[in-house]
Amino acid sequence: MSTEYLTKQGFKKLQDELDTLRNVRRKEIAERLREAAENSLGEFVEDPEFEAAKNEQSFVEGRIKELEILLANATLIEEHRGRKKGGVIEIGSKVTIQQGRRKPEEYMIVGAAEANPREGKISHESPLGSALIGKKEGDKADINAPSGAFSVKITKVV
Repeated sequence: MSTEYLTKQGFKKLQDELDTLRNVRRKEIAERLREAAENSLGEFVEDPEFEAAKNEQSFVEGRIKELEILLANATLIEEHRGRKKGGVIEIGSKVTIQQGRRKPEEYMIVGAAEANPREGKISHESPLGSALIGKKEGDKADINAPSGAFSVKITKVV
């Protein structure tokens, strides 16, 4: 598995999710399975509640495994506070871009597991993120997105 880049906040958020799944959701599902077993009188094959609980258990266990692997392979990234303003864009950089006459947009470059464009966090693997990596303030970046090609000007890098 490749390295996953996470901010400290992203790492904590995923660690909290893992703790909740291990310590809360597992117990809730075990209780549902116990109740379904008691109510089914041994007829598990036809019991929809038992089947739903087993499916949920499978999902939760899969997510636990996914988070364990992700967190074990994570590399923490630092926000670029105090670094030279206008430096080279890399994972962890905060970037302000402008496309034509549109309103400027600010993004933080993060790993794929933490990406959430609505929160201003874009993956370094996305078309926009990968086009910005290595650029500097004042540069132009050409993006080849699934919706079509476009260009942006980098107006600020922190």
